[in-house]
Amino acid sequence: MTQFSRISEPGELDILRAIRSRAARLPNSRVTLGIGDDCALLAPRSGEEIAVTTDMSIADRHFRLDWHPPESVGHRTLARGLSDLAAMGAQPVAAFLSLALPARLTRSRSRRTSWLDRFLDGFLALAARHRVALAGGDLAQSPLPFADIVLTGILLRGGALLRSGARAGDRVCVTGSLGGAAGELAALAVRPRRFARFTSPSEALPDAHPHLYPNPRLEQGLLLRRRSLATAAIDISDGLSTELAHLAAASGVGIEVNAAQIPLSAGATLDQALHGGEDYELLFTAPPSARLPRSIQAVPVTVIGRVLAPRRSQPTITLVDGERRLPLTPRGWEHFR
Repeated sequence: MTQFSRISEPGELDILRAIRSRAARLPNSRVTLGIGDDCALLAPRSGEEIAVTTDMSIADRHFRLDWHPPESVGHRTLARGLSDLAAMGAQPVAAFLSLALPARLTRSRSRRTSWLDRFLDGFLALAARHRVALAGGDLAQSPLPFADIVLTGILLRGGALLRSGARAGDRVCVTGSLGGAAGELAALAVRPRRFARFTSPSEALPDAHPHLYPNPRLEQGLLLRRRSLATAAIDISDGLSTELAHLAAASGVGIEVNAAQIPLSAGATLDQALHGGEDYELLFTAPPSARLPRSIQAVPVTVIGRVLAPRRSQPTITLVDGERRLPLTPRGWEHFR
């Protein structure tokens, strides 16, 4: 139990002291100054550049208090940003977490830990696994729970995997399996209490609960970059159909995907795999000459299609389904749509 769980009405300074104490257990040699001053200090080595990503998690949009265990919310808050670093082939360095919460979520009741304590359990467990320092952030009281994550990573200068490198003739590949997160979310919507007991991230790994506890593919992204196996990459957060469109637009190419080759998670449908989102797998293109491994750190790698030269008379993304060739319209997640 952490410091502020022993305080019935913790104030901002109590909470910050407790977070700082817990964050101190996540050392990182590139973070020379963490929580406590107006800014953190990071020290990249010569020849490195810093990758920076940010992501928001908002109650009733990205999670629900009555559906998601607090540990899952904390885990997912960090995993979303880590997946972006994975897609660039970056090594995580430091996280900056800003939280806006109702006061009731910071308070413990009847010897039970607070929602915030449990959120930090999930967040810090994933941070420890990937050696990410919690180096700063912000805290505010708010009627609506909200978490904003900024993550930094490092990689060799000029070595980042981009969305814009795919070329005609490349193979289109994915890690892991798809549709599991959408399938679990659908089950969660029907029976949210069924998942209430999965409060420990360690109970849910590896990959047992792809929506509640997604696994960002950092080791896979690092290997793809280090071995020059990928020409372009993106993480699958908004749905395969949408990410294919992003990658094709950035690279100025067309893409053909074979429905029968898309690896489906257990119980998932093709529609969930194509449009469901939040799988946090990697979508990447590989040159024909690359010797792709069948798996990376026990995570399968599957070729699902090929990159085509763009043609005005052809759709940007084509789905081959048996004898049919269908235009694949992006129908993944898009805010304001």
